[in-house]
Amino acid sequence: MKILVETSARHVHVTKEDLETLFGKGHELTKKKDLSQPGQFSCEERVTVVGPKKELANVSILGPCRSKSQIELSATDARSIGISAPVRESGDLEGSAPCKLIGPCGEVELSSGAIVAKRHIHLTPEDAEAMGLSDKQIVWVRLDTDGRKAILGDVVCRVSPNYATAMHIDTDESNAVGAGRELYGEIVTV
Repeated sequence: MKILVETSARHVHVTKEDLETLFGKGHELTKKKDLSQPGQFSCEERVTVVGPKKELANVSILGPCRSKSQIELSATDARSIGISAPVRESGDLEGSAPCKLIGPCGEVELSSGAIVAKRHIHLTPEDAEAMGLSDKQIVWVRLDTDGRKAILGDVVCRVSPNYATAMHIDTDESNAVGAGRELYGEIVTV
């Protein structure tokens, strides 16, 4: 079974409290468009992510609000702003890199929260069962792109009835394999 591979560009998830600090009391996220994962959406709101060396302006917020604020960057992004962001699964923030977020109404200094998202596959339970995969299983995925074929290892499977089946890679990985608008991968080692 082929798996849709999507590029996940730099983005921020915020708590309700941090959203209000950045955009004002009572502010709600403004949906721009739905994403492939059910209930997830990109927002009109944008922030500046600040590290010790420089900043990244105009970074998209993804909704809905979360229990912890999190910044997902490529390794190139993290290095460019001077932070050492670890490769982690979304939500695994303990000991992750600090940074500052700036919005139109305020700033939030985060003692942790910046990560390079570990490449992963979101799977429905039905698709996981059909492929013989389980939650947290690590696999390899072959990407057959024109002139930049690659096999990516350390891909974590994440199984939930709340997911739509798709693999997510960051912009560094996407550029390295020459990913186009529509890319499918194939699990080669389980």
